[in-house]
Amino acid sequence: MPSDRPHTPLLDCITSPADMKPLSNIELKVLASELRAETISAVSETGGHLGAGLGVVELTVALHAVFNTPKDRLIWDVSHQCYPHKVLTGRRDRIRTLRKGGGLSGFTKRSESPYDPFGAAHSSTSISAGLGFAVARDLGGAPEHGLGDVVCVIGDGSISAGMAYEGLNNAGHLKRRLIVILNDNEMSIAPPVGAMSSYLSSLYAGAPFQEFKAAAKGAVSLLPQPFQEGARRARELVKSVTVGGTLFEELGFSYLGPIDGHDMDQLMAVLRTVKTRADGPVLIHAITKKGKGFAPAEAAADKGHATAKFDVATGKQNKPPSNAPSYTKVFAQSLIKEAEDDPLITAVTAAMPDGTGLNLFAERFPDRTFDVGIAEQHGVTFCAGMAAGGLKPFCAIYSTFLQRGYDQVVHDVALQRLPVRFAIDRAGLVGADGATHAGSFDIAYLTNLPDFVVMAAADEAELVHMVATAAAIDDRPSAFRFPRGEGVGVDMPERGIPLEIGRGRIVAEGDSVAILSFGARLSECQKAAEALATKGITPTIADARFAKPLDRDLILNLARDHSALITIEEGAVGGFGAHVAQLLADEGVFDQGLKFRSMVFPDTFIDHDSPAEMYAIAGMNAPQIEAKVLEVMGVASLAERRA
Repeated sequence: MPSDRPHTPLLDCITSPADMKPLSNIELKVLASELRAETISAVSETGGHLGAGLGVVELTVALHAVFNTPKDRLIWDVSHQCYPHKVLTGRRDRIRTLRKGGGLSGFTKRSESPYDPFGAAHSSTSISAGLGFAVARDLGGAPEHGLGDVVCVIGDGSISAGMAYEGLNNAGHLKRRLIVILNDNEMSIAPPVGAMSSYLSSLYAGAPFQEFKAAAKGAVSLLPQPFQEGARRARELVKSVTVGGTLFEELGFSYLGPIDGHDMDQLMAVLRTVKTRADGPVLIHAITKKGKGFAPAEAAADKGHATAKFDVATGKQNKPPSNAPSYTKVFAQSLIKEAEDDPLITAVTAAMPDGTGLNLFAERFPDRTFDVGIAEQHGVTFCAGMAAGGLKPFCAIYSTFLQRGYDQVVHDVALQRLPVRFAIDRAGLVGADGATHAGSFDIAYLTNLPDFVVMAAADEAELVHMVATAAAIDDRPSAFRFPRGEGVGVDMPERGIPLEIGRGRIVAEGDSVAILSFGARLSECQKAAEALATKGITPTIADARFAKPLDRDLILNLARDHSALITIEEGAVGGFGAHVAQLLADEGVFDQGLKFRSMVFPDTFIDHDSPAEMYAIAGMNAPQIEAKVLEVMGVASLAERRA
């Protein structure tokens, strides 16, 4: 073990959760301390989600000490907090491969381990999935490893989403034994308090479950006065508007809490009691601190939510210098400029202000920025209402998360032809977050909608113009997509100029074969053209700009003037290329013998890796584009015959 790795003698003895069963509470506290150090050390080498995992270290240890995983199913909502869980479940030897090609996923993944019973990365799914496991258990389901208790760990942000409440409502109605832990890191709680800790520990001795529940409620009085008020405020989180109980109790859950999620004695007492005596759905409300135990994370505004590789001693992140502005920042700055001249422009995000760049917009226009929380469905319809009310909303949601609001896009926006403007970040393959965060499907699911304008930026300068274009479109919905990461380094315009709707552009004139790019693969097409030039082939390169409406004249002219046409897009089959093929078929172009190929993502989910490697797997880097041109022109097969 390298000398800079933490000293973890107890953790070194843990090869699976079964090794934790004989440990005392005192030993479990030591184990938690070592696990926290190991998590910090590992993420310093890999980058990733740090704060969420540090906030659940004690909870992770307690859960694996009390429950019998993998028979007992432990489901982590979102699961970006699962790194400590992976260390304890036989994956410590690979923990420093997190989010790397061929390494561990940054989220739970069924194919990776039996201790990951349900994959996640999007929020608010755990309770619905957990209830499904509980019903399967009670109706005789017999998967590998069996089926025992079901424990769902969900954060206070995730539980705000509608799907979580749908799951809670159904679980309360079915009355199956199901344990939900609300990991609440929004509120603060005192350091471990002796009186309350001791009191809860003593309850395990023999009180019936309902007496335990009642006593736990009253235990707040054992806290010092300043902390009593904090605990009462914590309970207000779940108070219903009706008199006589909490919202969770009204939904049919037994509610326990709030408890200190960093106090091992409290956690063990409550979890053991619930495991022994619960006879229906139970919700345990645990207060935790995101980034717990690592000062730089605790001090950060996002509590170390997502980090690059960093120095453990200082917390300083090792970010490589950028050569061009990020697409996200270009979008935000462009939107700010548009909003300076138009007081009707508003911006909406679903719990991702920093990721979408709207934190910058909020600094300039706080009254016109709305973070709706993890509520994409609401966010889309909220924008539809604003558009119907005469405002100009920009709905900034990652491609992968916009999937969660698709019915609202169709029913509330497109059907009513409301001018909501969708700013779709993280289009295409995104790297370390992998398949769960890839923006693969938005081209296909938006271009199928009538009267919907769909654009894709080929570079950061084009993005500036597309923001201006969207701002100018006021008679129908529109969307513009752009990738994660930095731009390609082109000259930037001072202000965006609205593009003519449905008009692309010729980037380079050539002959014989034309490459029609939609989106950010344009630079790879240009690299491929340079390589082809050395072989005496000069393709025409065009930037479609619009997948809907298509530039009919551009496409038909390319088909007329070339013997072969290749489309390329950063998306699944059924998108831009499919619409081009439909146009060509309708116009009878294929009857004239045009050779046509459409380069799209393969029909598989591509695992996490660097973006360059993921695009190589997808066959969309310059060498693969070059090979496709040679293949369609018959050059490759001719060379093979000569060989």
